[in-house]
Amino acid sequence: MPHSTVASPSTRPASAGRRGLLALATAAAVALGTLGLATAPATADAAPRTGPADHVQTSLNDLVRDGGFPAALAAVRGRDGRTRDYTAGVADLKTRAKVPVNGRVRIGSNTKTFVAVVVLQLAGEGKLDLDAPVEEYLPGLIRGNGNDGRNITIRQLLQHTSGLPDYARDLPPFSEFQHRYFEPRELLDRGLAQKPVAAPGEGWSYSNTGYVVLGLLVQKVTGRPIGEEVTGRIIKPLGLRDTYWPGVGEQEIRGAHPHGYAPTGPASMVDVTRMDPSTAWAAGQLIATPRDVNSFLVALLGGKLLKPAQLEEMRRTVEMPAPPAGWGYGLGLMKIRLSCGGYAWGHGGDVPGYETRNGVTEDGRSAMVAVTALPGTPAVGQQVNAALDTALCAGR
Repeated sequence: MPHSTVASPSTRPASAGRRGLLALATAAAVALGTLGLATAPATADAAPRTGPADHVQTSLNDLVRDGGFPAALAAVRGRDGRTRDYTAGVADLKTRAKVPVNGRVRIGSNTKTFVAVVVLQLAGEGKLDLDAPVEEYLPGLIRGNGNDGRNITIRQLLQHTSGLPDYARDLPPFSEFQHRYFEPRELLDRGLAQKPVAAPGEGWSYSNTGYVVLGLLVQKVTGRPIGEEVTGRIIKPLGLRDTYWPGVGEQEIRGAHPHGYAPTGPASMVDVTRMDPSTAWAAGQLIATPRDVNSFLVALLGGKLLKPAQLEEMRRTVEMPAPPAGWGYGLGLMKIRLSCGGYAWGHGGDVPGYETRNGVTEDGRSAMVAVTALPGTPAVGQQVNAALDTALCAGR
């Protein structure tokens, strides 16, 4: 795990270029678990190029051939609402099966955007105050080693300025917890066993712990499980039929999906598709398809999930630390400048076996790119980010 990074908050918008697009894994602890990643071997065959004009397909082919990912898949939605699906590589290194079009993947920290929407909906309903201390709703929960819920607001949890240490830094190697179930309180306790990385409000530091607290907050306010609230408030109303919150103990991925892998050496990989997602819970448990994530982001930015006041709050960003300078993080949502001009709103997710990057532009273009292993080096990770930038800029 890379260490979390601290930077002073600012309300300036993000202005990162293409090479910095959504490179969360290199700036903050987004990947849940320490895998000791090496550069992934090029073990899968890229799909044939469809023509020089199809830059999206070319970028996915390059991810497989040059980046060494077993598979890459994407969905690109234009301003007219039409979607083009892309695949490259193979879904299974043993059988060499084709990558399913619009297959399901673990979307990791993209879950945070869904959870943030639920929190903001509750704020819009008058059931909680974003600037109230966590203590008001979860008395006595956050205590220990200088962590104190009396000094941390809900807004700070949402935007990663709470100073709460990331529990993921205290997890054992992934192979030791791949099939283990974690209660949310255990994840929280692992975070609180560490000292704060900064005083509340005095620095930006990515914290999965903060989103575990938000999951507990939603459950306290609504009296229902966080997965049920995400499903009832977002997934079902939007008709996201391929998105779901895994049940307790559910380790498989339902339906058509490419297998996820982790490198075990310079020329070998192990299948990690089957795992217990409770390690991520409200910080990264969801499973979805590229098309569904696009539909979610388009609906969110189009005002279908939040009232105008709450959507404005969500899009109010603080500065994220370099490299590169200029990223902006709102309330569970990131703002990134595109190489072709303008901005994309999205997030990104890293979880053992899968990395996803996504965004939606102000004029309604949206894209999600997924690969079936975590990048072995920062340079390869930047290649995934560049593929998303290509997808969002291709239809401009």
